[in-house]
Formats: sequence, structure tokens, C-alpha cells
Amino acid sequence: MPSDNRYETWLEDIQEQTAQAQDVDQVQEVRNRWLGRRGLIAQAMKELAALPLEEKRHQGQLLNALREKALETIGGRQAALELAEETRQLQQERLDMTLPGTLPHTGLLHPTTRVRRFIEDVFLRMGFSLEYGPEIEQEWYNFEALNIPANHPARDMQDSFFTNCPDRVLRTHTSPVQIRAMQKYQGSLPVKIIAPGRVFRRDDDATHVPMFFQVEGLVIDHGITLADLKGTLTAMALELLGSEIKTRFRPSYFPFTEPSVEMDVTCAACGGTGCRVCKGTGWVEILGSGMVHPTVLRNGGYDPDVVTGFAFGLGIERLAMRLFGIDDLRLLYQNDMQFLSQFQTYIGRPGL
Repeated sequence: MPSDNRYETWLEDIQEQTAQAQDVDQVQEVRNRWLGRRGLIAQAMKELAALPLEEKRHQGQLLNALREKALETIGGRQAALELAEETRQLQQERLDMTLPGTLPHTGLLHPTTRVRRFIEDVFLRMGFSLEYGPEIEQEWYNFEALNIPANHPARDMQDSFFTNCPDRVLRTHTSPVQIRAMQKYQGSLPVKIIAPGRVFRRDDDATHVPMFFQVEGLVIDHGITLADLKGTLTAMALELLGSEIKTRFRPSYFPFTEPSVEMDVTCAACGGTGCRVCKGTGWVEILGSGMVHPTVLRNGGYDPDVVTGFAFGLGIERLAMRLFGIDDLRLLYQNDMQFLSQFQTYIGRPGL
């Protein structure tokens, strides 16, 4: 470095101050004092502007050399201190292998998810396959294709969630998957599917919520009768709810089936004696069903003079209420971990 008494003194000061720094913070103070934007070297650089050209060039070379030497000195001290601190921490820290481990919190499936998987397993073993459809559905699939006319109450804004997009509605049932499945198989036989998924209706009471889960079922083949429907649903109920369960079928009306029936099971809350959940009847409806309407078969691409079929829609939450003894469906959707955690244990039914 070019010789200059002033800058040699500065370098000695930098080296002394850096050597005296006991930690990284003190090294940073030295760095700021000499190399910072307002440090001594920066100030000296600004003063060069007032010097003659030759003197400016000479002093600039000296300052640059000083700056490089200062960076080397301060950087070396900082690296040494950081290494010493890391070494100290490694020497002091010890892993005690005798300490007990921390067990992670065990998660659990939501009761609705467990029941949905249970239902899927039962029907898959009965030879059904799984099908899915969009939750934001075209009105044609949700209504017209299922023989639901324009003046039907389900088409009212007070019963269904319509979107701002024309011809789109949050599906009110999983029945639109019937049409989509028939179009997918394009006339081939047999059709034997279930369609689990979320549906949306403007309801909210002890047995209804605005968003809930259904499992739609559809069977189409030659010679399918109401006896096949009743036999399938009875076998399903015995498998899902046990041999002690009581069921009943009631005549009903659905635009997409003819004839139509509803299936009830004994109330889980009162055991059939009557309560607010079952409205004093001792029964709770779990599904609606019936023989597929000829119009629906035609809309799906099948000839009702050649084939017949049956369909059903099962409410997963209502079955969960029956299995877990829940008296208010809304409890399933309040995100109360204390309430939900009680259902993590086995309840005595296969698959749960």
C-alpha cells in the first residue's frame, strides 16, 4: 500500500479496534465507524473532490487500499467470532437420548367421512362402481333432465342456491350424476353406480343443513323391478346398521322416479319411542328412491321400452346420526373438536 502517515495510523486503529471486539455486534460497530455510509473512510472519499487532479488520484489510491485492508481485517475477525460462537454452542448443547419423545397429536376422520367411506365399501362389495359430478351444475342436468319442470318448487330461489352465472346452480342433489353416468356409458348395460358428494339446499334445522352429503345410486338393466330396489336397500340397511335395525318403505313422489318410495329407519335418538328429532314418530327418513322415470331414461340415452332401472339418494349425515347417536345434525358442522373427538373410537360396526 502507498505510504501515508495518516492512513497508516487509521489502519493501525482499525486493526486495534477490530482485535478488541469480543462479539459480532462489536465488530459491526467497528465496521460502521470506518466503512459505513457515514464512516471515516466515506467522509475522506468525499473530501477528495476539493483536491487537484493529481493529488486526488494519489489520495484515492491510498483510500481504496485502506478500504480493502479494512474489509479484510474486519471480515476476518467477524468470521472467527462466528466460528467460535458456533463451536461453543455445539460443545454446550447435548442430545439426551434418554428423554421421552413427544408423541404427535393423533388426527381422526370426521364422522361424515367415516360413514361415507363405510357406505362406499358396502356398495363396492355389492358390485357398484363410483361416479362423480360437478358441484356447480347446469340447470339442465339438475332439473330438466331429471323431469323437474320449470314450475317445480325446487326451481324457486328460496329452495336452491343459484349463481350469478346463467344456467348454473349449486346442485340440490347428486341425481344429476345419473344423467352424466348414462351419457358416459352410452347405452351399454348394466349400469350400476353410486355417486357420493356434497349438495346444497336452503334448509337449517335439527335434521337439515344448507350443505350436506348424499350418495346417489343407479341401476339400469333388463328386467329391473321394484323388488330389486327393495332387496338392495334392505341388504344395505342390514349391512350398515345391523340386524337389529327396523326399516319401512312409504309411497312418495319424486319427479325422476315412478313409482317412488321413501325408506325410514328407527330413530337413533329415542330408539323408536318418539322425540323432537323424529317429530314423535320414532322414524327418521334416510333416503328416497324409486323406479327411474321413463323420461329420465330417455334423457340419458336409454329406451324405457327395453330397459328399466331404480335409483336412490341416501343422506350420509342422517345415517351418521343413526350410527353415532347424534340428535342434531348441525353438531357435525360446528367444528367443535371436543364433540368430534368422542367419535374416534370404534363403535362396533364393521368398517368404522
